[in-house]
Amino acid sequence: MELHKIETGNFKLDGGAMFGVVPKVIWNDIYPADDNNLCNWALRCLLVVEGDRKILIDNGIGEKQDDKFLKHYHLNGDDTLKDSLAKLGYTTDDITDMVLTHLHFDHCGGSIKKTGKDTFEPTFKNATYWISKEQWEWATHPNRREKASFLKENIFPIEKSGQLKLVEEEGELFPNFMIKFFNGHTNGQIIPHINYNGRTIVFMADLLPSIAHMPMPYIMAYDTRPLITLKEKEKFFNEAVENDYVLFFEHDIYYECCTLKMTDKGPRVNETFYLNNIR
Repeated sequence: MELHKIETGNFKLDGGAMFGVVPKVIWNDIYPADDNNLCNWALRCLLVVEGDRKILIDNGIGEKQDDKFLKHYHLNGDDTLKDSLAKLGYTTDDITDMVLTHLHFDHCGGSIKKTGKDTFEPTFKNATYWISKEQWEWATHPNRREKASFLKENIFPIEKSGQLKLVEEEGELFPNFMIKFFNGHTNGQIIPHINYNGRTIVFMADLLPSIAHMPMPYIMAYDTRPLITLKEKEKFFNEAVENDYVLFFEHDIYYECCTLKMTDKGPRVNETFYLNNIR
């Protein structure tokens, strides 16, 4: 098995929204904002190569949104999905499985490309698109709070293509690739757990956006059910410490991976490192 980070650029979000009830005077010291109160976040995906399978987890914002939409998110950085794949010798046509943790635009926007004024098609024409059934139903019948994050052009062309596969149960999706469901951020969020050289690598998605969100109350205002997130974080952290999980971050612009340790204040970061340092 091979694991490769796939950088797709960065974007900015309001710091207050990203840290919820935590005051800026506290979070700004550990994840600083600019003069407009915006923090910079990574759009970091993960490619898992196992035999003939090339499994991509999430795919960033994509390239089809117009300037009116993108001006709110201040895209920055030189990395793109295609360029990051090309550096490894791959194209989007090589991807066999597209695992989407959830359908918020910053996680699935690269799934679909625009081919005309009102026409779209899958970016990964040879891939099966894996999404939890709960998330699909949640996203296709959105609540008012999340509606702006579920873009129709990112979602419905997947179904129309015939490449959609809905997952109803937790467990092994592929050999050495297990998924679990989490419901605090959005319903049916998939969190992949990958068995790599005897270690468990966990793709954190929006269960834990960054190391700065490690303390229990540090929960995004974007989470639909923060008290569920609180319970999910506590349960996951205990498992991560007990089993020495490696946490791989999608949005932390400063850190790619970490392990945890138990302290008097609860779970905290043990070590930080890059993905390619895992042996």
